[in-house]
Amino acid sequence: MKKIRWGILGTATIAREAVLPAMQRPAYREHLEVAAVASRDLAKAQAMAAAFGIEKAFGSYETLLADPNIDAVYIPLPNHLHVPYAIRALEAGKHVLCEKPIALSANQAEELVRAAGDHPRLKVMEAFMYRHHPQWQWAMGAIRGGQIGDVRAVHSCFYFQDDNPAGILHHPEWGGGCLMDIGCYPVSLSRWLFQAEPLHVSAIMENDPRCGVDRSIAGILQFPTGAATFACSTQLANFQHVSVHGTRGRLELELPFNPPTDRPHRALLEADGVVESVEFDTCDHYGIQADLFSRAILDGTEVPTPIHDALANMRVIEALAHSGKNALP
Repeated sequence: MKKIRWGILGTATIAREAVLPAMQRPAYREHLEVAAVASRDLAKAQAMAAAFGIEKAFGSYETLLADPNIDAVYIPLPNHLHVPYAIRALEAGKHVLCEKPIALSANQAEELVRAAGDHPRLKVMEAFMYRHHPQWQWAMGAIRGGQIGDVRAVHSCFYFQDDNPAGILHHPEWGGGCLMDIGCYPVSLSRWLFQAEPLHVSAIMENDPRCGVDRSIAGILQFPTGAATFACSTQLANFQHVSVHGTRGRLELELPFNPPTDRPHRALLEADGVVESVEFDTCDHYGIQADLFSRAILDGTEVPTPIHDALANMRVIEALAHSGKNALP
């Protein structure tokens, strides 16, 4: 079977420390091969290519996109470059896996949806890797199977600390800020769990006085059959958690978005008063994501998450940002 030959647009930390190592794990290499990496600094591309044994290194993104031997690209660039380079990749005939959030605004996301429609044979997907982890496949199976009854409430939090003023997270013009960087996760998750779009959202945001980006957010999303609440911050010690509450029971996921890739971990299911602890084997959801995307290309099937979902997520993010900015001083 042919392997999909991937090109990586950029040498971002997430590519270097998470996605590339995952794509090169033996468990996920049956259907894919990382064949090229590009940077606007050729030396950086060459260094990453040498570190990972990648065949080609390019000194510009455009040169990689022009390579006829590259089938698909992964885009880990800063948020403001997601849509421009995703569209350029489509125009160059490449399938696109683009990091979250897909865009800076709903209008920009709509541009990408239109471009994807102009290239129907090409796959385009937002890289929300958490959805492909076995813990969430199990959780969604339990919910759809009615084990916790009807979902009525979702509570989530995602905290980490980044106080580097030079980092991308601290530049509003690049799409920085807490909501865009990690708030997008509970938004995506809540919509997925309720299988619906929220009817109403509200948020409270705290801005960093040094650069103006939001550094914490608390939000509420009201759905037709329940509500989701979440809190995110880039100024707290690392912690994350999700609880899903239904009419018959609940799910508790202790590491919902960044589960370990070097050891098993657990989740909890309580149904009708009976508590069960479920252990998940070691795996890497970045590798699973790349494998599933590659197989969709090879098999001519739909990607796990359609690009319209990315647009819908962006609309909710935008509404939360509007609410947070219009709160009382």
